[in-house]
Amino acid sequence: MATFFGEVVSRFSRAVEEDDEELMEEDEEDREIRRELQKKREVHVQWSPEISLLNEKHIDQTLPCSNFILAIGQNAGGFLSSFILNSEKWDVIGSVSLWNERCKIFHTTEFQAPTDLSCVLYRLRSDPTVFSCQCNCYVAEDQQFQWTEKVFSRIQKRELRVTILSTYPVADYRTSDSTYMLPVPFLRALHTKYFKETTCCPVLEQPNVATGLPAAVLSYCQVWQIPAVLYHCYTDVCNPDSITVKAFIPLLSSVHLKRLVKDTSEAEKILKKFVNRSEVQSNLYT
Repeated sequence: MATFFGEVVSRFSRAVEEDDEELMEEDEEDREIRRELQKKREVHVQWSPEISLLNEKHIDQTLPCSNFILAIGQNAGGFLSSFILNSEKWDVIGSVSLWNERCKIFHTTEFQAPTDLSCVLYRLRSDPTVFSCQCNCYVAEDQQFQWTEKVFSRIQKRELRVTILSTYPVADYRTSDSTYMLPVPFLRALHTKYFKETTCCPVLEQPNVATGLPAAVLSYCQVWQIPAVLYHCYTDVCNPDSITVKAFIPLLSSVHLKRLVKDTSEAEKILKKFVNRSEVQSNLYT
């Protein structure tokens, strides 16, 4: 209320004060809910007892790693398991658990065996500096930086090289031509400026961009000056598919993947089992 002399006088209102108190209570309640939800959505990386003990022996508590292969999604994971993990002896050394609207892998204090929907870390038995990760679970946008930070914080970045495999819907591919004319599935590459090798496929054209966990990992590598390359497979199928998996085969000619592949005689058999198992699981929900 204002007087004739221009003085502003505040008017007391019990109703306004009560409303303010209610708002404060609601804000505190909302903050508590957000804290609980944030805690629930934390990403947990659980290492095997052997790796945890090995970590403690190093001064900076990081593991020596020269080559890290990350397969994101079921088709990229199918390629990793059929053509790389099957070719040599690999040990399970860790797993990543997280909770979100599409993935509910609950964190436990004990080291668990991997499942089809989990995110598993492996180490090559013949060369313990080679790691791979098969990530079949969905990582939400607010969890992607957490995932990247927590996985790579335990790995030495000196002399490290990262290869990322992922699939994207061909509908997301931006081109002046019709996508119906494209030879689907097809590969495109995107890399950090510290990656000096020749890619195994054409580079991703502008204005196309990487998104999701692949983009988060590639950005992390760019910041930490790590040579890293992302291979996108654009496909027109959503489910595990042998044709999409085989689209990654040209990558086996790359310098760092070629030496990991010793025997692919069982690859076709494993790939067939992978696709069949996925079809059975898909039919359970249709």
